[in-house]
Amino acid sequence: MGDFNLALVIVAIVVSIVVLLVSFYLLVNYQHPDDANQAYFPKFVVVLGLSVAAISILMLPADVANRQACKHAIYNGACNLTLPMKTLWLVVYIVDAVLVFLVIPFAMFYYEGDQDKTVGQRLKTSLIWVACSVVVCGLCLGILYGVIGKVDFTVRHLSSSVQNFPSSWTGFSSGQPCISPLTKQCDAYTAPASSETTWTMRTSFPEYVVALATIVGSVLFTIFGGVGIACLPLSLIFSFVRRPKAVITRSQYIKEATELGKKAKELKKAAEALHQEERGGAKGRKWRKNVKSVEKELLLLEDDMKALEEMYPQGEQAETTWVFTVLSYMIKLVLGVIGLIVSIAWVAHIIIYLLWSPPLSSFLNEVFIKLDSVWGLLGTAAFAFFCFYLLVAVIAGEMMIGLKLVFITIHPMKWGATLMNSFLFNVGLILLCSISVIQFCATAFGYYAQATAAQEIFGHTLQSLRGIKYLYKYNVFQYGFVALAIITLFYYAAFGWRKKRPTGRFQLSS
Repeated sequence: MGDFNLALVIVAIVVSIVVLLVSFYLLVNYQHPDDANQAYFPKFVVVLGLSVAAISILMLPADVANRQACKHAIYNGACNLTLPMKTLWLVVYIVDAVLVFLVIPFAMFYYEGDQDKTVGQRLKTSLIWVACSVVVCGLCLGILYGVIGKVDFTVRHLSSSVQNFPSSWTGFSSGQPCISPLTKQCDAYTAPASSETTWTMRTSFPEYVVALATIVGSVLFTIFGGVGIACLPLSLIFSFVRRPKAVITRSQYIKEATELGKKAKELKKAAEALHQEERGGAKGRKWRKNVKSVEKELLLLEDDMKALEEMYPQGEQAETTWVFTVLSYMIKLVLGVIGLIVSIAWVAHIIIYLLWSPPLSSFLNEVFIKLDSVWGLLGTAAFAFFCFYLLVAVIAGEMMIGLKLVFITIHPMKWGATLMNSFLFNVGLILLCSISVIQFCATAFGYYAQATAAQEIFGHTLQSLRGIKYLYKYNVFQYGFVALAIITLFYYAAFGWRKKRPTGRFQLSS
């Protein structure tokens, strides 16, 4: 037991260090060259946010391993757990909420501030915005906690009559587990329906903050995750389907490059006109809509330029470049097929384990348990992979919806070309949805993660909280997730093979 506990501590420390290094690696390789050697505070927030999100996902497998160290104990309190998981959960998610609602907005306001202003003026403006957010959020949290910050547990009063202590135990069996020889049942089993009552108690404020943050994240997770779990693998597969089949000729390249040049000039003209409108103070709803439209058209134009470069590689290593292009699309196909299998497994598990009552099967729970029997960390690793996959699906869903709906601002993540505001936005989205992903996984894999601190917080407390419990009682988020996944599947089956072309949907006021 002691060796296992020591191993758990060592693994937790090593994984935390690895997560921090990976977060730093992602920042260095995804950041835009314009942000090199500057914007240090937003970069610190990005690394911290990515680390907190990753650690929070990995804490659920750690929670399971922490509880399994005491699986031979007669009851939970008979074993001293290695890690104080409930305290760690609350600390991590309070930090998560502070980052999402305070630190990241401040960093974004500061980064996007008018560059003509001094550092002090930008700090002042950012602090004013954040202070307003703190006041509004504090009032809302305080009022809600004071009015409905309670949990209602449905309990049943059980009692049993007193019997003489038996002199022999030979008469007990699975069919006769109780002392009374007459009823063949324990007296407490026959408690009347009227013995059911509601036990009300006030939850702690940290748990209430986590619960409300989970609700906000669950709405975003249901929308973006439901769309993303279908479009993530299908986009990779259709990317292979639409891949360039052969290298084009030089005349074709010149023709396509000329067309892209014309579109680039049109976008430049539109951007200059919007800049003039901004200086003139005409920053109304129509102006913001046009800005978002131009941003999306620019993103599509960049994709077209990249595709053209792939179809006509240049330089001394042109043949090698083409070989790597072909291999990259084959890798996308393989990843797409694997992702499709994982997505189908997720949707099937939600339907047969969460939406069907009683569950038809524990499905993935049994898979993880059997993998653990093969090797101690194999089931835990598979468990963590399925949770991480949901987070990646959220980002994919946000990108797809952002490209389709003009009123949603997109923040693309591109290798070596991601500005800090896009980085901060996506980190905030990951942090907000990570809480919901953990709650979702703790519910979906309740059999595998039973008796854990996460299940206590996200299961019993969250699902009994006033004003919130009905969303979980009737599986609102699960139904929405599956419905959006199916709709996205049919959408991709009908339109996914088509290549998205620039539409020019912007109307200048002038």
